[in-house]
Amino acid sequence: METKIRQFRQEKGITQQELADLVGVTRQTINALENARYNPSLLLAYNITKILGKPAIEDVFIFDE
Repeated sequence: METKIRQFRQEKGITQQELADLVGVTRQTINALENARYNPSLLLAYNITKILGKPAIEDVFIFDE
């Protein structure tokens, strides 16, 4: 699943590790998400969206149809 995590994270000026700490996962998980190698749980997607300050999960995660 493609995401805009890297873009929004960099806009907020936070590192992968800082985002990982805020949502309770490892830095490697954030890296895997940014590189489309991991599909998050709905709760993780929601938490990342909230931390990045976006109103909807669809703003951060690009769902394939």
